[in-house]
Amino acid sequence: MKKILTGALAAFALAGAAQAEDDVTLQLKWVTQAQFAGYYVALEKGYYKDEGLNVTIKPGGPDVAPVQVLMGGGADVMVDWMPSALAAREQGAPVVNIAQPFKHSGMMLTCLKETGIKTPEDFKGKTLGVWFYGNEYPFLSWMGTLGIPTTGGADGVEVLKQGFNVDPLLQKQAACISTMTYNEYWQVIDAGISADDLVTFKYEDQGVATLEDGLYALEANLADPAFEDKMVRFVRASMKGWKYAEENTDEAAMIVLDNDETGAQTEGHQKRMMSEVAKLTAGSNGALDLADYDRTVATLLAGGSDPVISKTPEGAYTMAITDKALK
Repeated sequence: MKKILTGALAAFALAGAAQAEDDVTLQLKWVTQAQFAGYYVALEKGYYKDEGLNVTIKPGGPDVAPVQVLMGGGADVMVDWMPSALAAREQGAPVVNIAQPFKHSGMMLTCLKETGIKTPEDFKGKTLGVWFYGNEYPFLSWMGTLGIPTTGGADGVEVLKQGFNVDPLLQKQAACISTMTYNEYWQVIDAGISADDLVTFKYEDQGVATLEDGLYALEANLADPAFEDKMVRFVRASMKGWKYAEENTDEAAMIVLDNDETGAQTEGHQKRMMSEVAKLTAGSNGALDLADYDRTVATLLAGGSDPVISKTPEGAYTMAITDKALK
């Protein structure tokens, strides 16, 4: 009888431990791919479970607005670029940066050399492909800094609302298109265009790089100590996943593939993407670098007559989460 009771108590304790796991839902900015490898690695390696968390990762897509999902209660935390997050905050969405896994920007314009573009001054009079849905803000700030209108004409640029593909360049509908160092640039190469026939302008090299792929939560939720504690554990486990992914890029890419329910990704592309993404997370321990934050804000304010944000944000980030997570 004693053994039966002991076994029953042990089973009850295990059940209680399982129930004690806190649920966390993460909304990604885009579809399942190596851009988000650190979170999938943390999930697969049990890093979240070790922190007492039951994490659900929700892929994004062209019809998913992470801020809206967060505001609607569909997620506890989201991955977003800082320009769109700060613009949303100014428009009334109280989103707060709680961690910054990406240290560097992967955004660039990729241009056909045959168009004669050699410097940004040569953009004038050309058609440029630009992503929207919040991704246009770095571009608009850059053009504002250069003093180049985005309304067309000989002294301005014609903005082509670019889909999430590279067709406008391949079909020569645009002289340049928006690409990421880890994704669309390689789609252009894979389509048969030689790197020698391209000219690229990395936003980081142009001094207008803005922070990408940060973690954001709602201000009101962060005021709850229990929620804050969940986020501390979530960030700690996520950064462990990111550092593992940096050091084991091929394995991380395969973990991403295993979690891609659409089957749309390929092994070669994801391994290459992961090797490029690792360059962007390198140097970050998850804590927001305030110099990088200030640079991003300054870039967004420098948009000429129509800046992305109209004033310096207040309360747009907190160091409380990473200060505790990185102890």
